[in-house]
Amino acid sequence: MSRVIGRQRRPAGSPNPSATKPSSLFDSRVTRRDVLKGTGLVLGGLAIPGVLESCLGSTSTTASGSIKIGFVSPITGATAGFGEPDPYVIGLARTAFKNGLTIGGTNYSVEIVTRDSQSTPATAAQVANDLISGQKVDLMLTTSTPETVNPVSDASEAAGVPCISTVVPWEAWYFGRGGKPGQPSPFKWTFHFCFGVQQFFLAYSTLWPEVPTNKKVGVMWPNDADGNAIRASLGPLLKGAGYTIIDPGAYEDLTNDYTTQIQTFIKNDCQIFNTFPIPPDFVTFWNQASQQGYISHVRIAQIAKTGLFPSQVTALGALGNGLASGVYWAPTWPYTSSLTGISSKDLASGYESSSGKQWNQQTGASLALFDVAAAALKASGDPKNKAKVAAAMTTLAVDTPVGHLDWSKGPNVAGVTIGNVQTTPIIGGQWKPGVSKWPVDFVICENAADPKVPIAAKLEAYTTG
Repeated sequence: MSRVIGRQRRPAGSPNPSATKPSSLFDSRVTRRDVLKGTGLVLGGLAIPGVLESCLGSTSTTASGSIKIGFVSPITGATAGFGEPDPYVIGLARTAFKNGLTIGGTNYSVEIVTRDSQSTPATAAQVANDLISGQKVDLMLTTSTPETVNPVSDASEAAGVPCISTVVPWEAWYFGRGGKPGQPSPFKWTFHFCFGVQQFFLAYSTLWPEVPTNKKVGVMWPNDADGNAIRASLGPLLKGAGYTIIDPGAYEDLTNDYTTQIQTFIKNDCQIFNTFPIPPDFVTFWNQASQQGYISHVRIAQIAKTGLFPSQVTALGALGNGLASGVYWAPTWPYTSSLTGISSKDLASGYESSSGKQWNQQTGASLALFDVAAAALKASGDPKNKAKVAAAMTTLAVDTPVGHLDWSKGPNVAGVTIGNVQTTPIIGGQWKPGVSKWPVDFVICENAADPKVPIAAKLEAYTTG
């Protein structure tokens, strides 16, 4: 989700971008604007208590009888909603690892070292290199948006450290880092599980016919890794399904005035709206869309990347009720964590009891990272041998809260199977008030990507009345 303009000097110790040069379409390089944004977030978010600071005293070497796992996610900054449940998940993982892992007849203690990406590529790369060079991690885990995941994956790839990631549409992760259609994967050390464009299309094409519309879709797809992947792939799929795409063009993150886009959507009577913005941008856009009268045209407001978490929806007040979104994990998922033995239902209720906050779909995905990590370390037979851990990932099969993952069955693109990637479902639904004890809750309205997930209601037309 970083922009495709300009270049900057690499910080000391950061990976060489030429090692995994992105394609022009899915460029994920760090820009000067990213660095300026990162500076502001660093100044505003230095004090990160609890789970982050508890790791800062970790030693820089790893004994032969211990395993060190790095974990990078956005705890502060524009995408901090993704990191909200991570301290709880880290606690569960540490409890599960308290007696260590017995592998090949040796019991290894397990240490988890966490870092905050602050939602910016520059910081994500910096903390990843600290975990690799300073903390000497044996395995890297990272999650939540290309701004965090792609730089961490690139740093791990360059250093030859196995890395497992999630919650970035897989095309933005794979092509955004230099993968080419029809060519073998350029990545030896980095592995990913997540939904992709095909899963979005399946959800949208199943969900949208539930509400009568003129099938005109006004799109706000940004000039970043997510937006570029969606524009290149989802747009043609929707056109092929009979939808008319009204695209005012890519916009830059943190744009303040969306009048041009709004007036274009009003002029074309776009009754379906679709966007993949960072959370602050959607708040700005949707408030302006309300003020300028566009939302009176909207019958389906389909959002992604934002509107995933209750806090983002309730912050919009009445304008948040009825927004359609997608979910990659929910309490009704019929799956269990293989590492902890915790069901999806108990995972959600445990988080709510512990935090006093409403369930957050990132909880399941973050815990799934540790399920995969434990399984890969065990399957390697030698967790201190990075090459063996990476080799184990290529055929790994494991049960997680988001479902059964099997890296021997990656997506096929232009006749080539991508072994670094395992696809997962995205399920469509809607934020509705009055359906639970919380002010607004997510209701699942379709399950085309995973029929085992129960449907709770039909999609209803968006209205602020």
